[in-house]
Amino acid sequence: MAFTEEQLQDHKEIFSLFDRRGTGVVEADQVGDLLRAIGANPTEAQVAEIVGTLPADKKQISFEQFLEILGRPNTFKPPGSTDDFIQGFAVFDKDGTGFISMAELRYVLTSLGEKLSDSDVDELLRYVEVAKDGTVRYEGA
Repeated sequence: MAFTEEQLQDHKEIFSLFDRRGTGVVEADQVGDLLRAIGANPTEAQVAEIVGTLPADKKQISFEQFLEILGRPNTFKPPGSTDDFIQGFAVFDKDGTGFISMAELRYVLTSLGEKLSDSDVDELLRYVEVAKDGTVRYEGA
């Protein structure tokens, strides 16, 4: 995939934010965050596959390697839209009320798709308004 000059400049700028020592490389454990910072949406499995291709003695990527990763065709799915998430939550809303229980939400986040850890879910749910009956509104108010 060929990048425009503007894209290259943007990618270089973001890469440099992760290159904390200014050595021209980013540590492998930051690859997922780096990709997400430029708008890619890699799964943890994709990040693990990318990191797994690096030499065992050198768990870092250069800007050139980063561009190769970005240039792979059809590598990263775009993030889901709001409608995609609403449709997903609607599956668990048996009554069609626009609410799901906190327990169901926790189950979905920890058990389906790309599973979140309990601590990640706890962090996420800190910002969720829970009704007195233990439900969460997933549709617009």
